[in-house]
Amino acid sequence: MRLIPIYTWNKGIRNFDLRSKRFSKQPWAQGVILLVCVLLAMLLANLPATKHLYHSFLHTTFTLHMASPDGAINLFFPRDLTVEKLINDVLMMVFFFTVGLEIRREVAYGELSSPRKALLPVIAAFGGVIAPAMIYTLVNHGTVAASGWGIPTATDIAFAVCILSVLGDKVPVSLKVFLTALAIADDLIAILVVALFYGGSLNFWLLGVAAAIILLVHLLKQLGEKSLFPYLLLAFVVWVLFYYSGIHATMSGVVMAFLIPNKPRYNKSQFEHKWAKYSRRFAEFADVPSNTFPNGPQRHCLKKMRSIAKGSMDMTYRLEVALSPWVNFLIMPVFALANAGVEITDISYFNVFSYDAALGSASMGIFLGLLLGKPVGITLFSWLAIKSKIGEMPSGATWAMFFAVACLGGIGFTMSIFVDTLSFAGHDVTTMTHLRDAGKIAVLLGSLCAGLLGSVLVSLVSRKK
Repeated sequence: MRLIPIYTWNKGIRNFDLRSKRFSKQPWAQGVILLVCVLLAMLLANLPATKHLYHSFLHTTFTLHMASPDGAINLFFPRDLTVEKLINDVLMMVFFFTVGLEIRREVAYGELSSPRKALLPVIAAFGGVIAPAMIYTLVNHGTVAASGWGIPTATDIAFAVCILSVLGDKVPVSLKVFLTALAIADDLIAILVVALFYGGSLNFWLLGVAAAIILLVHLLKQLGEKSLFPYLLLAFVVWVLFYYSGIHATMSGVVMAFLIPNKPRYNKSQFEHKWAKYSRRFAEFADVPSNTFPNGPQRHCLKKMRSIAKGSMDMTYRLEVALSPWVNFLIMPVFALANAGVEITDISYFNVFSYDAALGSASMGIFLGLLLGKPVGITLFSWLAIKSKIGEMPSGATWAMFFAVACLGGIGFTMSIFVDTLSFAGHDVTTMTHLRDAGKIAVLLGSLCAGLLGSVLVSLVSRKK
């Protein structure tokens, strides 16, 4: 048997590490991973050898039971927490926290930082929410499925950016920026929709305690507290209070994201002064006798300089940079694996145009909302904003290309599936499960068709131009 030399093995590991890092930096990487996870979830949920294990694992309950010997204290925490709820209520809280940091950054410094920059994508985002909701309501008014109107209102930024990167120069840069800003504004509206319409019965005592803690966090921020630990500890407490109060627990992530300090420890002049000070010391210690470089005093200077560099970046930026890889390449794929696995017990799931007088048609409302409502609402509201001089047409764009890019706004996926898991609640568990599963299939089909339609229209318009 021939043994592989250790250095060859190490070289292979290094090459794999480099390739994986190069892949993760591609703008389409997250979309590809999510697509693979969707296909894998569908296989796991439907193959005879795996479907029972898949669904049993997701519904496994685990909890911490605390009881005193006399039985006076008997506590269970968390309440009714399954693997599926752990993913949707805990891991997705981290996702919403990261989304909140991104929205806050865009509002402070980016594409939503001024009224003129923000107005057109924000108005377009409202159009992309109102039109699909209206189409869904028209289809399902007065039926059991009526509560799912929020499902087709969201845009998935990961898949939209993935397709835009594949289309390359066919789409003007201004429209890429517009769609990204629209998706960010759309996420904020979707967060408000979930918070206001898809919570449970409210416990106002717990909400009052949560509000007091949020006020305490704001006070810490005003007093200039720059340590991360108290913010994370209080964020966990707020999550627990939201979890038991009736507001969806993921909303605590968004609230806390807007309370994280966004001012760095050192301003520009302080940074330059401290950096210059330790740079001079580093050079002065070059003559210290040592067999290594850097020597002991120089290593001390480098540690100080690293601390200064870290202190020049605000906490929100550091958190976003630290969390984004975990969210993009772990939390979102795990969410897709847990929520896209629909067991196809009825082929009618794929017939999005079937209708029942009592149940309505969640599939039809979602499919038409994503495929038609999104681009029509985005384009119509943008046209009204531009014609009334409230907004400004993105440079280098035509209305044909604008509508083609607006079609990509119909890629709902992550947020749409998330809202689908919250939308249908009632005593008839079988009916609600059927509506949720049919809704997820409609989200996948609608997102796929919207992506294909947008890509084809972009190619046709760019070729004609």
